[in-house]
Amino acid sequence: MKRISTLVIGAGQAGLAMSHCLTERSEPHVVLERGQIGNSWARERWDSLRMQSPNWQTRLPGHAYAGSDPDGYMTMPEVRAYLESYAAKSAAPVETGVTVTSVTRDDESHVVKTTKGTWRATNVVLASGACNQASIPGFAQDIPDSITQVSPLSYRRPSDLPEGGVLVVGASATGVQLAAEIQASGRPVILATGNHIRMPRRYRGHDITWLLEHSGLFSKTLENVDDINRVRSLPSLQLIGDRSCLFLDLNALQDMGVEIVGRLTGCRDGTLLFSGSLANTAVLSDLKMNRALSAIDDWALQSGLEFPEPPRRFAPTLVPAKPRLALPLASGAISTIVWASGFRPDMSWLQMPVFDGKGRIRHAGGIVAPGLYVLGLPFLRTRKSTFLDGVGDDARVLAQHIADARLRQAA
Repeated sequence: MKRISTLVIGAGQAGLAMSHCLTERSEPHVVLERGQIGNSWARERWDSLRMQSPNWQTRLPGHAYAGSDPDGYMTMPEVRAYLESYAAKSAAPVETGVTVTSVTRDDESHVVKTTKGTWRATNVVLASGACNQASIPGFAQDIPDSITQVSPLSYRRPSDLPEGGVLVVGASATGVQLAAEIQASGRPVILATGNHIRMPRRYRGHDITWLLEHSGLFSKTLENVDDINRVRSLPSLQLIGDRSCLFLDLNALQDMGVEIVGRLTGCRDGTLLFSGSLANTAVLSDLKMNRALSAIDDWALQSGLEFPEPPRRFAPTLVPAKPRLALPLASGAISTIVWASGFRPDMSWLQMPVFDGKGRIRHAGGIVAPGLYVLGLPFLRTRKSTFLDGVGDDARVLAQHIADARLRQAA
């Protein structure tokens, strides 16, 4: 049995950021990775995906983008190369091809069993990601086998899908991007629209992420939130890594020919059922966008900075007067369902009583239990925690907590 002070599980941006911060504090550690460095970026993303944040915002502790296109958006191979260079630069002690099968704790330490042996560790950092599993509703099993069902974790390109129409379920960033790509391939697309947040790619002459960062909206902390579970479950912004595309929203998709319907609520007797609340959902999305833009305008006024463009408001989201409420699958209108209905972490190997009634890991700013930490989840400590640019701040705090705990034990 091998022993180490700290084991980090996962060698994506969260795990590598934690490794760098532990190294800075001379904390002995090893990073275990089931695949390769940046595994999810390499194997669980579709071909055309680009980062939602500009290259200049690609920053991890001790490592920042230094290329020739700071305002561009990285492709998935570029993200993977960035993480590989970060691991090399940090001399991160990564062991690849090691799958963790269980994490338990006894009176002495944490016991971590893997496909390549067992470890004892004083500290364990769970950095395996927030998007390991697609959130697919239970009624998916009621859908006939004649309909192909895929998730964004397995989808790669439109040509892999069967001929025929496609239903994309979910209208956050993933859903709108896939709906646009599949529609452009010549397949008719229906988008089932749940909660979403509309947002322009650029505003006041700047990328929206620049404004969210500098206005402080991205840096809101746990203390500034009244309902942390609600905030942690908010959908991602409707954005695409393309400077030429101001909006990839419901209006843009309808202009492309995508049919918009309400949230998919079930499948009964071979018929898909959709909510009648599409109009209300669109109004709420516009309201959230305008609140954010108003907060940016207030900050811009107080900042004293000059902006290339004045404040503006955008035309409201338009929806069909009578959107479809049902879709008989026998009609042949669709042959495929793409479940872009959200993601969740996979911690089935964590065999400790640290989950709430909904299966979510309980933590206080990433601290789960003595010696047990989690990193890379939505709003871990701030609103930008899941962004590549935000995980570093969380890693610094948790690495310092580990270092301080060791000093207290040694005293």
